[in-house]
Amino acid sequence: MSDCKNVLIFGATGLVGRHIIQQILKGKNAFDRIAIFTSSDTVNSKSEEIAILKDQGVEVLVGNITDENDVKKAYQGVDTVISAVGRNMIEHQVELIRLADQTPNIHRFFPSEYGTDIEHGPESSGEKPHQRKLKVRASIRSCKNLDYTFLVTGPYADGDPVLYLSPNHGATVTGSFDVRTKTAVLLGSGDLKIAFTTMADVGKLLLAALTYPDVSRNKALKVKSFTTTDADLLEEFEKQTGGEKWKVSYTSIEELKRLEKEAWEMANPLATVITLRRIWATGGTLYDKWDNEAIGSPAVQSLAEAVAAAIDVQLHGERELKRKLV
Repeated sequence: MSDCKNVLIFGATGLVGRHIIQQILKGKNAFDRIAIFTSSDTVNSKSEEIAILKDQGVEVLVGNITDENDVKKAYQGVDTVISAVGRNMIEHQVELIRLADQTPNIHRFFPSEYGTDIEHGPESSGEKPHQRKLKVRASIRSCKNLDYTFLVTGPYADGDPVLYLSPNHGATVTGSFDVRTKTAVLLGSGDLKIAFTTMADVGKLLLAALTYPDVSRNKALKVKSFTTTDADLLEEFEKQTGGEKWKVSYTSIEELKRLEKEAWEMANPLATVITLRRIWATGGTLYDKWDNEAIGSPAVQSLAEAVAAAIDVQLHGERELKRKLV
């Protein structure tokens, strides 16, 4: 089986891509080449971040992700493609996969899967947020020459805007943890179990999948940092913010479903987020067995560590981001 030694990453300066590239760099001795594909706009708007990556030995390839010739050029000398593109570019991965399948030197593709399991059960095929990822899975499974790995992580246990450990401004009623106001909205009665992965651990677990290519070949790897409840998260937030009890309210699953239906009917941009939160709260992240052990049981963050990082992000924002990049 071919090793994953020469990697190309799409979306390396995005929300989760930043964490993926940093973890791969921590294990860079295992690779012969680490490259990212990015646009000229990103090179200009994120010049400091790009400079840091170059200083760490990353090869920066500049082009247009929708230009076939740019992508073909970037694919030369690469054996593994890692995609961390955002939701707006999910379906374009079908074209990236087609081109990769036609490139003899490429043998493995990691699509931008990180998050909810889109094949968790029979009902998954009908979930609106899953449709584009399902098309991507279908396209890669139909390839003649290309292997794949789907890294299924569950929701991100981070404090960045909209993520689970954030204030979730604009949709607080669908679940939130606000460090500044010490208020929280818990789903159900607060005791529903959800399996989480921090974005840093997404990077660690993807690195592990790269270093166990036989184990991860043509599989959906279900991985996590920890499983917990909203009530346990709240308790940790209270503990780490001085011990004072927060002001808490609750949103029932029935109310969450009502808000979800209304959001889709009104074409609310938050409809996808609400649907995903309903899926998470109703068991859509739980399994009898996870695959962390199969890829070497990489050290992952604890609930307490995730909450500490979320508090830092909520209070310090951009400063915390820059700290993570060095």
